[in-house]
Amino acid sequence: MLRSSLLHSTPHFAVNTVVCAEDHPGWSAPETSGDVRIVLVRRGTFVLRSAGARVTVDRRTGYLELPGQERRFAHPAGGDVCTSITVAPSLWEELSDGRGLPPAVPVDGRLDLEHRLLLRTAGDGFAGLERLLSLVARTLRGRRPSPGGGPGRRALARLARDAVLADHPDSHDLRGLARLLGVSPSHLSRTFLHHTGVSLSRFRTRVRVERALDRIEDGESDLAALAADLGFADQAHLTRVMRAETGRPPAAVRRLLDPSH
Repeated sequence: MLRSSLLHSTPHFAVNTVVCAEDHPGWSAPETSGDVRIVLVRRGTFVLRSAGARVTVDRRTGYLELPGQERRFAHPAGGDVCTSITVAPSLWEELSDGRGLPPAVPVDGRLDLEHRLLLRTAGDGFAGLERLLSLVARTLRGRRPSPGGGPGRRALARLARDAVLADHPDSHDLRGLARLLGVSPSHLSRTFLHHTGVSLSRFRTRVRVERALDRIEDGESDLAALAADLGFADQAHLTRVMRAETGRPPAAVRRLLDPSH
């Protein structure tokens, strides 16, 4: 069951919160629509099959719907909450340069932060949403769909991803994670990049920055303790990584996400 509520609307785009209460491991019936829609996850995980690709959709990977493109969903982990952005065809043509684009939307630190800021300014978010859409289009233009691969390698990439998300002690470096999964570091590195489109080190960095943003948004003020908790060498390391990922240092992010502003 889906529930959708409108957050913001203009002639060029509409932003909705979509709550899905589905809980089934099998694939849904095929769906199509006539809209361009970008979906970013706030909570939960599900699986999408579209345009010949199988995409695990979560806070690190959103998805793109294009008119007439068939898609199916599976919800083996339960429900989810997403932000759905419907884009007018003329605006999307401009943002995408008219190119055919893959369904997966990699969510880096900049896109994550713009998404959070958009939700805080849904009533007055025109400029913010324009920035977010521009970031999405630029991200997708640099993305190439991965060729197919055997299920064994796909499972290896999934296990590596799960270990990083679970913060397994052996996931803190490539050699340790490769030992945990019983493969060579080079094989694990190539397989993960092939099936996800990002390197393992970049994925791990992305997860740590996401957790830092969560903590800062929840009111964390001790940046040194935050850096230590998340495995950064020190506060300066956290600052460098967050600036590289989001375009802003932690102190500036804290001011942007401060609910009193």
